[in-house]
Amino acid sequence: MKKDTLFFLLFTLFMACDLDDNNSELTIIESTLISKDRLFGNGEEDIAPQNIVITNQNNWNDLITQMNSVNNVSDNFSEIDISFSEYIVIAVFDELKGNDGHSIELSIISNSENIIVSVTNSHNEGNAATVITQPYHIVKIPTSILPIIFE
Repeated sequence: MKKDTLFFLLFTLFMACDLDDNNSELTIIESTLISKDRLFGNGEEDIAPQNIVITNQNNWNDLITQMNSVNNVSDNFSEIDISFSEYIVIAVFDELKGNDGHSIELSIISNSENIIVSVTNSHNEGNAATVITQPYHIVKIPTSILPIIFE
């Protein structure tokens, strides 16, 4: 797993370098994991596959309420109280999956023009339980004036 993560980060950095030769100064953005898991509500949470940038408490509260509508998943978050004057929350939701074992990986870098969030979907090989799940990954990053783009 550590080898896969290291390979993913190096690959992402390599690919980002190829994207824009004018912005060769790339910086890894330190993120704090809030939660990386799967929703098990059979889609009843009604969260579309999407990438969300949350910059205020009201939107954060709305997302937590929606995620908790079937199961109280926020009990497993590393934190709930976010200082939005200091941090931005990035939440990525995958589509519904017909079996367990799916996850989302995020790699966050910046150049002089953008914060770039690379999203990679992965699936563990082998037998997985047949259950409807929705993978998600939520982190916080320091506040920035740079636009956030998803790849």
